[in-house]
Amino acid sequence: MNWEVIIKWLPKLAQGATLTLELVAIAVIAGLLLAIPLGIARSSRLWWVRAFPYGYIFFFRGTPLLVQLFLVYYGLAQFDAIRNSSMWPYLRDPFWCATATMTLHTAAYIAEILRGAIQAIPPGEIEAARALGMSKPKALFYIMLPRAARIGLPAYSNEVILMLKASALASTVTLLELTGMARTIIARTYLPVEIFFAAGMFYLVMAYVLVRGFKLLERWLRVDACQGR
Repeated sequence: MNWEVIIKWLPKLAQGATLTLELVAIAVIAGLLLAIPLGIARSSRLWWVRAFPYGYIFFFRGTPLLVQLFLVYYGLAQFDAIRNSSMWPYLRDPFWCATATMTLHTAAYIAEILRGAIQAIPPGEIEAARALGMSKPKALFYIMLPRAARIGLPAYSNEVILMLKASALASTVTLLELTGMARTIIARTYLPVEIFFAAGMFYLVMAYVLVRGFKLLERWLRVDACQGR
């Protein structure tokens, strides 16, 4: 193990790790915002309300993220309407293509997590809200969504970790995040073991920090105390 090479390239790997965190942060936050209306509609009893969220979730959960990334990065450029639109400066940028794809992908999983969390709320709590005279929107905003957030938080934390690992696919569209930076360094040094070992340590540290952060959030929200009730 050539430690001198690892130490020499640590700043570049740290730069790639920073870009990885930016990708994941934007994707999981934007994906959460997109998933809230999808999850609410998915839990509706009306079939015509559930139809679009069901199709969206089915597509993005049923196809690989790599295929979705290629469709966005390489596929959209084939349409003249896209190239002539105001979105083209963003859609030709690998960073925004990767961010958009990861956002759409994780939104499908988070929406399904939210749907399960909403359906796991004890019926007595919803009946109590209605007995107090709350309308359906108020019960949704003040009772159901906060309760579902606690129930679904452990699953959401798993999805964030999965997106951290899935962000390595962004290197396939020339984006120099952590894995892409590692591959670039290996092309110069011909030392794959040392560089991939260092990149793996970066992923481990980032995953550990995220896990501990979510554990503290679960403890603060007392998630364990409200599960199963």
